[in-house]
Amino acid sequence: MFRAKKSLGQNFLINPGVLDKIVKAAELDKDDTVIEIGPGTGVLTEKLVEKVRSTGSGQAGRVIAIEKDARLIAQLKEKFKNTNVDIVEGDILKIDPTPLLRYCATGYKLIGNIPYYITSHLLKTVFEKWPAPKLIVLMVQKEVAQRIMAKPPHMNLLALSVQFFAKPKIISYVSRGSFRPTPKVNSAIIKLTPIRSDLELADRFFKLIKTAFAGKRKQLKNTVGKEILENTGIRPELRPEELSLEDWLRIVNFADN
Repeated sequence: MFRAKKSLGQNFLINPGVLDKIVKAAELDKDDTVIEIGPGTGVLTEKLVEKVRSTGSGQAGRVIAIEKDARLIAQLKEKFKNTNVDIVEGDILKIDPTPLLRYCATGYKLIGNIPYYITSHLLKTVFEKWPAPKLIVLMVQKEVAQRIMAKPPHMNLLALSVQFFAKPKIISYVSRGSFRPTPKVNSAIIKLTPIRSDLELADRFFKLIKTAFAGKRKQLKNTVGKEILENTGIRPELRPEELSLEDWLRIVNFADN
């Protein structure tokens, strides 16, 4: 029996119904290229292969499964030999996706049951360094999914960071019992639909919100400036968590003019 590594945050999904929900949320067709994060023993990979198959037309769907645990590589390669699955050994946070996508002319979708401790770092890496995906579907910690979905007056840096680049939607909550070994927390399937990839705007946006949230309990007039706020129609006595993404974008756009 394969023993999960705690240091890699391995909790393998065993509930077939949850696997089906992930695949359905990804809206796959036969020509899609999928990058799967952490295939583990390949149970989700099998479901992806059913949806993404070669058509013989030259435009073949593919699954590129990136696995960090060297112990699993030989098993995965054997399991998916003679299929349209490429098994790649590597760290998703460090790998260069460009060579993997060199034959992909129609974009790609990013899917995975990820180690929860990499969620923020992974999303930052993908949004800021990778070619923009068509869609992202991930299994994340329930509380993290809820933080990503936050609205005023409960906004936070993670919510703003994700919502700047993508429209988030929680597809389903998933109980701890759907995994082996059983984690201490419940989970959620979250779907992220990219909406912008302007890195120049992102740089200005993140500098602004990080400054404001560094003084989270301070009124915005003390971190952003009273004049800018008044000119954008935002009350100077508000606090960072009370502003929406649209409010922050208005401030950034005004400051640039």
